[in-house]
Amino acid sequence: MNQAELLRYIVEKLEGIGIDYMVSGSHASIYYGEPRMTHDIDVVAEVTLTHLPALLDRFASPEFYLSEEAARDAILTRGQFNIIHSPTGLKVDIVVRKDTPYHRVEFARRWRQPLLPGVEAYFARPEDVILNKLLYFQEGGSERHLRDITGMLRVSGPEIDTRYIDEWAQRLGVGDVWRAVLQRTETR
Repeated sequence: MNQAELLRYIVEKLEGIGIDYMVSGSHASIYYGEPRMTHDIDVVAEVTLTHLPALLDRFASPEFYLSEEAARDAILTRGQFNIIHSPTGLKVDIVVRKDTPYHRVEFARRWRQPLLPGVEAYFARPEDVILNKLLYFQEGGSERHLRDITGMLRVSGPEIDTRYIDEWAQRLGVGDVWRAVLQRTETR
């Protein structure tokens, strides 16, 4: 199983269980931007404790590793837990949707896009991928996030609503980083 097959499997199982989700993180930035290697798949989901038995059933050992304790804790704290495909070591980070004004808006804006031929999935909008990359950069300082944003602007720039990003970047406290990224892309 490769990452694309695992992502398709995850999407099918989440939809089958009735869990609302969206592909985010690096896979979303690659979708809207430039290709690069990534080691995991990030999925934001509205997972509740009532979903847990079905998740444990769909991602059971020995093919998958899913810690019931970690999943339960993530659901209760709105954190994250992992699903690991044991034969390949491929990892999916399930991020329980945070309950903030921004995260509610972000999740409401998700949209269905082609994932593979004949398969669609919900993705975070490119503007929200950029905003999250700005937040991750502010947290950890990794230039990788800024490179992802630059690649997205290069590939999908005309379709990206920069006014939406301007507004939320200010509200989220990452306006300075956003302006610096825009300056960087204009000088190239």
